[in-house]
Amino acid sequence: MSGARAVVRSHRGARERERGMVSAELAAAVPALLLVLVVGLTAVRLGVDEVRCVDAARLAARALARGDSQEVAVGLAVRAGPGGSAVTVRAAGAEVDVEVTAGRELPGWGRITVRGAAVAQREDRGGPATG
Repeated sequence: MSGARAVVRSHRGARERERGMVSAELAAAVPALLLVLVVGLTAVRLGVDEVRCVDAARLAARALARGDSQEVAVGLAVRAGPGGSAVTVRAAGAEVDVEVTAGRELPGWGRITVRGAAVAQREDRGGPATG
């Protein structure tokens, strides 16, 4: 009967050692999971900012193509783009080109710039054709 007790005791000791191993594995896995989460959320944030830059550039290009002033178009782009975005407008002949850029300071990575650009043809402001 004492032999059965010894088996039970050694089984309990192994179970406690395994519990300690699980705690150590969990302690190592949690920081890794948090790092993956932070990197993933940062990538999503940069992706959203890039989409906002593209949308802002398209909005400004359409406004310029309709004949709105450059100040109005830039104002639309600044409001539609991410915070702190810069708008560049170039016009050449019948085309307008708008680029919206926004910089993000990421801890540990430095500054990352996202961009969006759009080109539009100016609309013909002439009256309807009569024939």
